[in-house]
Amino acid sequence: MKSIYERSYQTLLGLLVQARKEAGLTQQQLAAKLRRPQSFVSKIENGERRLDVVEFLTFCRLIGTNPHAMIEQLGFTKKS
Repeated sequence: MKSIYERSYQTLLGLLVQARKEAGLTQQQLAAKLRRPQSFVSKIENGERRLDVVEFLTFCRLIGTNPHAMIEQLGFTKKS
């Protein structure tokens, strides 16, 4: 099974979409900030294109969300 189909990856995409919307950004606006076409953002959000770590960090910065907090929501960090 490819990781883009895993539940945790789908959850991450949902969190990114939610954070983008909470930031008041459309896909088009985020794409402009990324200097990419709107279809780039759409394909990532729909799971058609894999998001790498650097892109993830850039997305988080541009939509004003903390990447560490997002990863914590996925349950991948140890609780002290």
